[in-house]
Amino acid sequence: MQLSEQEIVRREALQKIIDMGINPYPADSFEINTNSTEIEENFELSEDAYQNISIAGRLMMKRIMGKASFAELQDDHGVIQIYVSRDDICPGEDKALYNDLFKKLLDIGDIIGIKGRAFKTKTGRVSVHVESLKLLSKSLKPIPIVKEKDGVTYDGFSNPELRYRQRYVDLIVNPEVRSTFEKRSKMVSAMRKFMTDSDYLEVETPVLQPIYGGASARPFTTHHNTLDQKYYLRIANELYLKRLIVGGYKGVFEFAKDFRNEGMSRYHNPEFTMMELYVAYKDVYWMMDYLEEMIEYVAEATTGSTTVTVGENEINFQRPWKRYTMYEAIKEYTNIDISEMDEEQLRKTAKELHIEIDDSMGRGKLIDEIFGEKVEPLLIQPTFITDYPIEMSPLAKKHREHEGLVERFEVICNAKELCNAFSELNDPIDQRERFEKQIELGKRGDEEAMVLDEDFLNALNYGMPPTAGIGIGVDRLAMIMTNQPSIQEVLFFPQMKNLES
Repeated sequence: MQLSEQEIVRREALQKIIDMGINPYPADSFEINTNSTEIEENFELSEDAYQNISIAGRLMMKRIMGKASFAELQDDHGVIQIYVSRDDICPGEDKALYNDLFKKLLDIGDIIGIKGRAFKTKTGRVSVHVESLKLLSKSLKPIPIVKEKDGVTYDGFSNPELRYRQRYVDLIVNPEVRSTFEKRSKMVSAMRKFMTDSDYLEVETPVLQPIYGGASARPFTTHHNTLDQKYYLRIANELYLKRLIVGGYKGVFEFAKDFRNEGMSRYHNPEFTMMELYVAYKDVYWMMDYLEEMIEYVAEATTGSTTVTVGENEINFQRPWKRYTMYEAIKEYTNIDISEMDEEQLRKTAKELHIEIDDSMGRGKLIDEIFGEKVEPLLIQPTFITDYPIEMSPLAKKHREHEGLVERFEVICNAKELCNAFSELNDPIDQRERFEKQIELGKRGDEEAMVLDEDFLNALNYGMPPTAGIGIGVDRLAMIMTNQPSIQEVLFFPQMKNLES
């Protein structure tokens, strides 16, 4: 292992600490009774409550001034200034704890525990007067030191690729990143509460599946050695959740890790989080109202408002949202009515609109490409797109009023799909025919065509009640709620290409 000069110096300091009889990685607990933010915000209200402080964190700055020093300690809430006096932490004759350990051998990034009392400096800054200090973990690698001068940041840990690869460093030196993930957690908790308050059951379904289904996507494959059988990482959890509706549950939902072996972009990661909900005896129109209510509630719980800033846009989640049928939306934004077009006419229209297509695309895929290129980028406010062509939706129920359409909606927000919902197809004969048409598309070269799942069809043969189902892209919703331009910013550890050795 090639060590830098600073890493060598830190390892030498580590050995000197050991030689002093100090364990740089002690095993015992260090009790914490408050945090940096609580001390700073509440000290003025109750000074007496902060005269016996015990906190721990990472040393982020040292300012040595002879027999006393100021430093900054960063815990999981923020940063607080600490005051370290030699005579306070070394009351006896031996002053090594201050002169050697604190002044010479402790480095920026080391984790320490301190006990003491809060006070206010002459400049008015709330600080902690340290009465005892303990090294809890020696840092052997220097962390980036972010400097600010006149409002300008220097030497920041800002390279996106490096930040994603070393998220642990990113979280140490960029406090706003913590805020993003804390807000994401709050968002997920609000979604979960909304559904459990509706008396729906949170469940878990298999990640390893013998047949992948529930979406149009390419899967990751693996092999089970004992069974000598190919398995797939799930691309969706839809078909398993609908099996549970067949089994008698009135409503089930799951926050699921899904995997799709596809391209990567600012909006796509091969591993992502989907929340899917299925409710018996409901239809897609009920689900539209339920979704509006849920997302309005989630926005308020996550950000404190139903209006969220995303880049240069203000997105308003307050009900009601705009609603278009797919054909209406395409006509609105292209001035072309495609509702009566066959496959060849759609192919010609796509070419006239300079949309890239290929021979494997059927009627549904062609319509999807036209919508994706010419309409979706223009939809910023949350917008329902309804009444999809049957070719695009092999798991949705046929429209009760319009031939050739299904009861389906997507919500487009900030120019991207946020969720997808159906009145779920519960006719096993119709479902088998739809699967067989997907197989034909696969033979034409469509790598994302669905496969036939005999066990799911067997479940439908026992009877599934009328059901409304929805899948919400949790990562994309988090991007909006936290005002982040990339999905990698709301994933702790996004997939990255291996560094060349």
